[in-house]
Amino acid sequence: MDPISQGIIGSTVTQSLQKNNDSLAILAIIGFLSGMAPDLDIFIRSESDPLLFLEFHRQFTHSLIFIPIGGLLCASIFYWFVKKFSSLSFREIWLYTTIGYGTHSLLDACTSYGTLIFWPFSFERIAWNNISIIDPLFTLPLIMFVGLSIYLRKRSLAQLGLLWAISYLLLGVVLNEVALHEGKSLADKRGHKITRIVAKPTFANLLIWKVIYESNGYFYSDGVRILPTKKIFVGKKVKKLDLSKDIPWMEKDSQQYKDIERFAWFSNNFLALDPDNPSHIVDIRYSMLPNEISGLWGIEVNKEAMRDDHIRYITKRSLSKQKFKDLLIMLKKD
Repeated sequence: MDPISQGIIGSTVTQSLQKNNDSLAILAIIGFLSGMAPDLDIFIRSESDPLLFLEFHRQFTHSLIFIPIGGLLCASIFYWFVKKFSSLSFREIWLYTTIGYGTHSLLDACTSYGTLIFWPFSFERIAWNNISIIDPLFTLPLIMFVGLSIYLRKRSLAQLGLLWAISYLLLGVVLNEVALHEGKSLADKRGHKITRIVAKPTFANLLIWKVIYESNGYFYSDGVRILPTKKIFVGKKVKKLDLSKDIPWMEKDSQQYKDIERFAWFSNNFLALDPDNPSHIVDIRYSMLPNEISGLWGIEVNKEAMRDDHIRYITKRSLSKQKFKDLLIMLKKD
C-alpha cells in the first residue's frame, strides 16, 4: 500500500500493545518508521535491466522470515535516538520495531500487486485482493486514532484504530467474494467457461470492483458495484497474449523473450497486447476504470533490438480528471 498507510498501521499496532501510556508518542514514531522500512527495496534498481525492480520490490524485505532481521536493523538505528527520550530497553525497541516491520508485508498481501511473503521457499506472489493500494477510508481513521491516543494518552484509542483496520480488511474479504460471485454469474449468462477469475477493488474504495476472468483465450473485464446498490458495468474483452502467434519473430533465446517471461511472472500472466499499440504488452489487472482494458504499466518489444538487449518498461499511470469523474459517476449512477 502507500507509505502513509504502511506507517500508520505500524503505529497503530505498536501503540495497541504498549501498556505504558507515556510511551505512546515514541511508539507511534517507531511503529511508523518500521512499518515503512520494507519498501526501501525500491532502491534496488538497474539502469541496464529495467525489470530488476519488479523482481526485488516486495521480495526478501517483505518475507515473513526476514521480519525479525528487518526489525533488528530498525532497532539498531532507532535505539540511539529513542534512548534519549525513553527508558525503553534495546530488547523492547527490537520487539516493537519487529511488530511494526511485520505489519507491512501482511498489509501489502491484502492488495492485488502481489507480495512474496514466503520467499525464499516460494516465489508465488500472494495477493488477497481485499483492499486498494490507496484507500483513504482505511487510512484517515487510523491517523485520527493514533493522533488522539498520543494527545489524550490513551492506548484504548489505538486499539479502536486496530479494530477499525481489521474490520475494514475483513469487509474487503467479504466484498471480494460478492464480486467474484457476480463475475461468475455474468460469465454464465454469456455462456463462458471460466479458466480463472479475479476481483480487485478499484481506486480508493471498496464499493466498485474490477472483475477479470479468462475464457477461451480471452480476458473479459467488467465493473461490479456492490454498494450502495448492485450494478454491473459491462466491459470489454481482449485476446490473451500468445507469443508464438502475436510476436512470431521473437527468438526464445533472446533477452526480450526472457524479460517477457519475467513480466508474465510479475503479472500472474494477465498479459495482452495493448489494443492501441501492438508493440506494448500490458498487465491488464490494472486500469483506472473497472470495465476498461488498458494497463497502467507494461513492456515494449522492439523487433530491431539486439539479442542481448533488455525490454523497455513503460508506465501509463496518468489519472485523467475525466476518468476520475467517470469513476465517481459509477459510484452514484442508478
